[in-house]
Amino acid sequence: MGKSVTEKIIARHLVGGGAAPGGGIALCIDQTLTQDATGTLAFLQFEALGRDRTHAGLSVSYVDHNTLQAVPENADDHRYLETTAARYGVYFSRPGNGICHQVHLERFAVPGATLLGSDSHTPTSGGLGMLAIGAGGLDVAAAMAGEPFYLAMPEVVLVRLAGRLRPWVSAKDIILEVLRRFGVGWGRGKILEYGGQGLAWLSVPERATIANMGTELGATSSVFPSDARAREFLSAQRRVRDWRPLLPERDAGYAHVVDIDVGKLEPLIALPHSPDNVRRVSEMKGIRVDQVCIGSCTNSSLRDMLEAAAMLKGRTIAPHVSFTVSPGSKQIFRMMARCGALDLMIAAGARMLENACGPCIGMGQAPPSGGVSLRTFNRNFKGRSGTPDAEIYLASTAAAVASALAGEITDPRKLGAPVKVRVPERYLIDDRMIVPPPKKRAAVRIVKGPNIKPLPRFGKLSDRIEGELLLVCGDNVSTDDIMPAGAKFLPLRSNIPALAEHVFERIDPSFARRAREAGSGFIVAGDNYGQGSSREHAALAPRFLGVRAVIARSFARIHHANLVNFGIAPLTLVSGDDLRHFLRGDLLRVEGLRAAVSSGGEVRIRTARRRAEIRARVSLNERSRKILLAGGLLNFIKERG
Repeated sequence: MGKSVTEKIIARHLVGGGAAPGGGIALCIDQTLTQDATGTLAFLQFEALGRDRTHAGLSVSYVDHNTLQAVPENADDHRYLETTAARYGVYFSRPGNGICHQVHLERFAVPGATLLGSDSHTPTSGGLGMLAIGAGGLDVAAAMAGEPFYLAMPEVVLVRLAGRLRPWVSAKDIILEVLRRFGVGWGRGKILEYGGQGLAWLSVPERATIANMGTELGATSSVFPSDARAREFLSAQRRVRDWRPLLPERDAGYAHVVDIDVGKLEPLIALPHSPDNVRRVSEMKGIRVDQVCIGSCTNSSLRDMLEAAAMLKGRTIAPHVSFTVSPGSKQIFRMMARCGALDLMIAAGARMLENACGPCIGMGQAPPSGGVSLRTFNRNFKGRSGTPDAEIYLASTAAAVASALAGEITDPRKLGAPVKVRVPERYLIDDRMIVPPPKKRAAVRIVKGPNIKPLPRFGKLSDRIEGELLLVCGDNVSTDDIMPAGAKFLPLRSNIPALAEHVFERIDPSFARRAREAGSGFIVAGDNYGQGSSREHAALAPRFLGVRAVIARSFARIHHANLVNFGIAPLTLVSGDDLRHFLRGDLLRVEGLRAAVSSGGEVRIRTARRRAEIRARVSLNERSRKILLAGGLLNFIKERG
């Protein structure tokens, strides 16, 4: 049987394990990516590993999340990232240069290479034929230190596209259709590889939109072939030398095949509060919108911006709508200015924001209380926008602009003939905002502001753990629920003692206090615990508060790894029905944990109030078992020397 694109890339980078689905593999990593919300902690961890420089072929540190400098902590973090990048041989993308995924796609992504990023939307570069995977910052720090990246070999699922998109239908609608069909947990343990004749009509930025939101399915990554459209994009970026053909073999086999006739799709929209709560835009007609935001790493390409500008030409945003635009990169922003698109947007009433994540990560532009915001972003979790009771919808650029003009959710097909968008054959190239590392790295002094605190250190995993059941949650608990983002919290990302005070704040404001008082505790949840962002703070901060184990029906991939990396035992219930035995405030006890971790066996969880004995599995590969026994990845690497 022939190889898929994914299998070809894995075969070229495999340094350990076999390629059978579910088995443990180790991959050599060509490139790493960090951003400022996760990067400060990642570089503190890299420093703790004691390496003199990055050992990846290319490492880039981006500043794009914490750019609202209302307090000095963010600026201090940026100075730290700038100096650590220079000291350790890392490229530094300055504030204002753009969103990490968009800039990386433009200037660094290479077909057939591997990319590990401390951001869950790192798979965006899969739109250009990379195997790009999101991970916790500690895994990225380890890759920079020369460690392979370890994971369970995913199933490779072919998403076969047929037909051609109809007018006013976009790549965003393709990925929303996949989310509508399968839901946010479906992609766990899978890499989605896109193929079929329908690919011929999708540009690399459109493919990147699909790859970006594959993360919302829980997929390990999304991969597109490197074909003529990939060559076209790299040529426009004056990087045609980086292009290489990468196609599946004719007899390539896949675990499953999903067929989508894109010619039958119509504009779709995700309703609050989950990306998979998808309906037709036409069904939502008449819902008044207070805010419309276009941009983010999902839909901030030049093509998105030009489409929006063409739709706005000669029109005015509805009087009651706040309309914001976040271009994806400085390259895009300048090209908008040169071709007149920027002027069309400003004339129509757009509020131009900087080239950064902005509203997507809750950094400004919170909707009004109880308001409705329609966004071209990738997530609409409750409270993520900064307004706890806001209703957030997700849709394409065309649907967003049409709704901003009408003042209510509007099917763009109501506007008649579609606008014509012509993307230039050559992009403006100016890399002055990407700072290469200096030749004399040893002379660089790393600057740490007063908010940057030392990493917490933890001991080995105990054989017996007991403590209070601090919280019982439902399904699909996100990392935003565990460790909120936004303007209030992001400045604390390099200060774990301060950040830990806000763990689960939006669900239970008393959590941090009760955890400190208990000294040792547990969390219980349903399916897909830890979905969403790669932020390892959602594991590290609870561990700092004394959380020793999370008991759940199932875990999201990245968060499961982050729990292990910080010495929290992820225990999977043998029977999901056993959730009924857990009561908040109960005392739980687990004995023989080290033996169960070592063998991959089961443990018994004893509850004091219900006097129940509940079985849970410790489902880890051999390496993860050793990491958990050591008390976390830093301990494990240091023990190995």
